[in-house]
Formats: sequence, C-alpha cells, structure tokens
Amino acid sequence: MYYQRIIENAVVEAIENFPVTAITGPRQCGKSTLVKHILSNITSDVLYLDLERPSDLQKLDNAEWFLSSQKEKLICIDEIQRRPNLFPLIRSLVDEWNKPGCFIVLGSASRDLLRQSSESLAGRIVYKQLTPFLFAEINNHYTIEEYFERGGFPRSLLSKNDKLSFEWRRSFIATFLERDLLQWVNFTPATMQRIWQMLAHLNGQTVNYSHLGNALGISNQTVKNHIDLLESTFMVYVVPPYSSNMGKRLVKSPKVYVTDAGITASLIGIRSFQELTGHPSFGAIWEQIVLSNIKGNFPEADIFYYRTTNGAEIDFVVKLNNRTLAVECKASFTPILSKGNYLAIEDIFPDHTYVVTPSPESWSMNKKIDVVSLEKLKNDIFLQS
Repeated sequence: MYYQRIIENAVVEAIENFPVTAITGPRQCGKSTLVKHILSNITSDVLYLDLERPSDLQKLDNAEWFLSSQKEKLICIDEIQRRPNLFPLIRSLVDEWNKPGCFIVLGSASRDLLRQSSESLAGRIVYKQLTPFLFAEINNHYTIEEYFERGGFPRSLLSKNDKLSFEWRRSFIATFLERDLLQWVNFTPATMQRIWQMLAHLNGQTVNYSHLGNALGISNQTVKNHIDLLESTFMVYVVPPYSSNMGKRLVKSPKVYVTDAGITASLIGIRSFQELTGHPSFGAIWEQIVLSNIKGNFPEADIFYYRTTNGAEIDFVVKLNNRTLAVECKASFTPILSKGNYLAIEDIFPDHTYVVTPSPESWSMNKKIDVVSLEKLKNDIFLQS
C-alpha cells in the first residue's frame, strides 16, 4: 500500500520546472518508493539507475557516452553520493539539452554535502528533503503510541508486529555502522556506535563535547566530527540556541536529538510502548517527534531552543515567514506550563505559543497560548504562515 507523502506535489512541480531535482533524506525513508510512484504517472520515458546495484553502476563506467544517449528520457540516479564526479557531467548535459525534467537524483547525504559536489549545478537544481513518515501521513492507519514505539521509517512502522519492527531497526543501525560508514574516511563503527547510543540516552539535552569526549576517552574534535556526520546523514538534529538582543544570559550549547523515535528506542534497548512510558527518555522522545514533524511539514522554518541561566526555557522557537512561534512539548494529556516556560514566553514575546501533547484534543490555555495535538499544530502553523 502506498501512503501519500506531503512533499509529493512539490517534487512533481520541481520536475516540471527545473532541469535537476534532488531528493535527499536518510536511507530507507522512502525516497525510491516516492519517486517510483511519481514516475509511474509520468508519460515520458524514464531511466532509473540504482548505484547500489552493480549492473547499474557498471553502466556508468563510460558515463558521458551512456548518459548522452539517454537525452529523451527522464534519468533518475539513486544514491548519487556514491558517484559525486557525475555532477559536472550532469551540468554539461542539462545545459546542452536546455529543458526541465532531465534528471532526478536521490541521496542519503544532506543537501550541504551534496552541494559541495554539485556547485556547478547552481541555478539548475532544486532540493527537496524527505523524512521518515510524518504523523499526518499515517495517522489514519497508526496510533500515536505505535508512532512513539516504531518511529517513522516505513519498514519499521509497517512491520507486521512489534518484534519484526524492532529487528528491522536493529538491522538498520548495524547496516549504517558496518557498511554506510565505509564511504566516509576517519570514522569507525565502534566509536560511532558509542557516540550514537550516548546521544540517544542524552536525547534533547545540550551537548558538551568535552564531557562526551572524556566519558568516551576520545578528543572533543572526534566527538564533534562524529556528530557532524550523524547530522549530515540525517541521523541526528542539532538545534541551535535562540538569541536576540534581550540582554539575557543564555545557554549557548546546541541541543542534539536522534531524528527518529523508533531508532532512539532501539539504541536505548526499549522494545515496547509500555517500556517507553516508564523510561526517563519518554518526554525527550516526544520533543523529538514534535521537532521532526515541524521540520518535515515546514522545511523552510528555522528552529531554535531557548534557555537562560535563570531558568527560563521553551523547547522550540520556530521562525517562519516573519513570524515567531513558541512550541513547548508536554508528554501528558494534562499539560501544565512551568514558571520557566512563562518567563521564556515573556522574553521571546512570540506571535503565538503552542503546547503540544499526544492527546487528540486541543483547547485554549490562555491568551495566545493553545494546547494542541500534533495534527492541530501542523494545521495552525500552516494557516499562520
């Protein structure tokens, strides 16, 4: 069964108007499925190359000759980061062909990493990022409890039972550590696993490279390099602190979240929602779910957190279309804002404040402060933007 993805129409529009459309996102988040679904509705001839398939990779031994002979087709190249030397050739071909819809490239490396290899495509390429399933994409079929436990990766969420879901996630983690890291220099599976697991236990906390380095027996720079790679491969989000000219003493270290609830649960050894509800990470995983859904629904938004040394704090400050929104995450059906939350709201003075809970119910807590579900948050931000 195919589940409609929120970015689908944006991808189709990009194909129709740009020579090259790049779709980035973590491995196994559904990029290939999305593109194949879109291509099935396109009348023009299509060539699909998966660079993890040896036969497709071999076709590019003489890439210039092969791709030049495919002028009348829409060429899709999956896992493009494995052959970054193709970008100059793609630039030359799209300039020669002078039409939209020449190439779709898919990559499991971030836009920033791909941009380093595709600078010559400036003005010819548009980027779209696909995440694991957003809750709005599957909430008619799965509960928030299942989303908490299994996360949004399709093969995890769509598994026949919890045991198979957990096994898939453990396999995904092992594959990333033992195979995907091989394409990056100076990274070892053992060190990455220790850092990734520690970040899962510290999910949503400010990161102190010195403390992590001392705990793991490695240098601060090694810790930072590994976190940078996890961010570049969509395995963690790094949320910077919000700053303004308020003269407040702010906490300045970034917060780090593992990007998927199911992966976090696996990294800390949790197999069921029942185990998760009693775990200290429960609230942080809810923050992570809210964050990933804001990012997925509003990729153009800038997201920060706010915390001062005197205790004022709010989980996320969302800057979108000249509006400032405060978002506080409460993993409870009866949320209560703390004194620190109210102090932060006074400091930030947002256009609106949302308290996001796992409950399907929404109500007004105070003037310009609403308690909302995940779905209501998405709809309200959309209307305000």
